[in-house]
Amino acid sequence: MPLRIAFDLDGVLADMERELVRQAEVLFGESMTRRLQTPAAATPTGAPAATPAAAETPADAPADQQAAAETAPENVPPLLRLKLSSRQQRRLWRHVESIENFWQTLEETEPGIVQRLATVAAECRWEVIFLTKRPQSAGATAQTQTQRWLQSKGFPIPSVYVVQGSRGRIAAALGLDIVVDDRPENCLDIVVDSKARAILVWRDDQKHLPAAAKRLGIGVVSSVAECLDILTQVDAESRQSTGVMDRVRRLLGLKEPASAL
Repeated sequence: MPLRIAFDLDGVLADMERELVRQAEVLFGESMTRRLQTPAAATPTGAPAATPAAAETPADAPADQQAAAETAPENVPPLLRLKLSSRQQRRLWRHVESIENFWQTLEETEPGIVQRLATVAAECRWEVIFLTKRPQSAGATAQTQTQRWLQSKGFPIPSVYVVQGSRGRIAAALGLDIVVDDRPENCLDIVVDSKARAILVWRDDQKHLPAAAKRLGIGVVSSVAECLDILTQVDAESRQSTGVMDRVRRLLGLKEPASAL
């Protein structure tokens, strides 16, 4: 049977944060969007660093500006690398909501990676879906914008699910074999709540990698290109007697997670 693989969008295939930095600079100025020296994902909670109180929206700001700062779409991805206060993040997301077809404006994280994924998936006969928790923006729905973006980058007829909740439960419900994500907490959900294998795309310094990742059976790669190299090796060895998940685990250098023993 063909592999059933899900790919997260933002941080895996689409460079959401680069565009958010640009939009934050429009709202707050370049000095407010300096990159953090230590990746926020390395902290246990993954929470953004605190910003001085002066960076908050002033109490005497116009009423419409304050309202925008207080209201934000639900379940938006956390902005881990922007040095913004919580109120500024909410205001930024409200600004993003107003941009016509915002999700079609993003660049790829790795040039040409969507086209390569489409080619490899077709050759290996993978069943590929795309998962995202993108909030809505002006224009088409987030799902339609994402489908158009993938098509423009070279992936024909993409299946896109705009989802909320545990990625593990989603993986279990859809019967997925592998889920590729860039957030450790999503990968943890996958290994706990499903039989799927989680592959974490970790572009930061390896010293900031959560220690539990490989112990829990989460595969770690530095790029989507590396991930595709591994998965094509899995397909190349598909005639061996070992099962698909055993091959994935071996190529990622993983041991069986403690929960499976």
